[in-house]
Amino acid sequence: MDFASPKEAALKVKRWPKDTIAAGHRHTVGLKSDGTLTAVGDNKSGQCDVSGWYDIVAVAAGNVHMATNTGNAHTIGLKSDSTVVAVGWNKHDQCDVNDWRDIVAIAAGWRHTLGLKSDGTVVAVGRNNEGECNVSGWRDMVAVGAGDWHTIGLKMDGTVTAVGNNRYRQCNVSSWCDMVAVGAGYLHTIGLKSNGTVTAVGLNKHGQCDVSGWRGIMAIAVGSNHTIGLKSDGTVAAVGWNEYGQCDVSNWRDIVAIAAGCAHTVGLKSDGTVVAVGHNEYGQCDVSGWRGIQLPGK
Repeated sequence: MDFASPKEAALKVKRWPKDTIAAGHRHTVGLKSDGTLTAVGDNKSGQCDVSGWYDIVAVAAGNVHMATNTGNAHTIGLKSDSTVVAVGWNKHDQCDVNDWRDIVAIAAGWRHTLGLKSDGTVVAVGRNNEGECNVSGWRDMVAVGAGDWHTIGLKMDGTVTAVGNNRYRQCNVSSWCDMVAVGAGYLHTIGLKSNGTVTAVGLNKHGQCDVSGWRGIMAIAVGSNHTIGLKSDGTVAAVGWNEYGQCDVSNWRDIVAIAAGCAHTVGLKSDGTVVAVGHNEYGQCDVSGWRGIQLPGK
């Protein structure tokens, strides 16, 4: 497979990125090339009940840090008609997306859900105790990211904005520029620049922000306390919390998309198969039998 340069890849995904694999707290979701979904892992809140979904073009899964030992999570799907569907934990109305229209990208945090509209505005539902849903004034957005308690927005001009909990300075992104992708974890935030380098702010207790030496990155994924980077040669880099082996990706090859959950990491290969490492108590890494997962940008 021919891999694009970081800048080529960035330009491709800069406008309305659509993830075809998603990793939540303890579950994993894959979008098949026929628009249906498959899911494995913890289903305590019905977050894996996606078998009836169809015409899906992107997926997102709610995440939560390991310290919150609960199976509560939700799954979001973007349909081809720009509407959104949701299943799973809904205590904070994070699944109340039935009336959304004209959505082109989605993101799911622990207890909130984001929708990016084609006009560059953003809608949000769910818990707002930290101001993580205060996005009504956002304009000219091309991508959004949802952490546990904060929300990140990438603007068309490559700058970044953030709302929500800032205890560890995870929202201090006002100086960022030339960004083409953003991601949010439990208490840290990652940005991918058009030159293939990566920057990070926030809690770095586990080294999850130690990305300054990364080069040739074309996509990023952010777990609760770990960070994953997809390189232009199809290999993968990882830093951060590795108690369950969720950063053991050095032998991965031919990867075209990545996703990071609470304590597991998922990679999509160019042949539509999927690999996973990390915490697997609930079968969230049991993806070896998956086939025909939609490749990004197709």
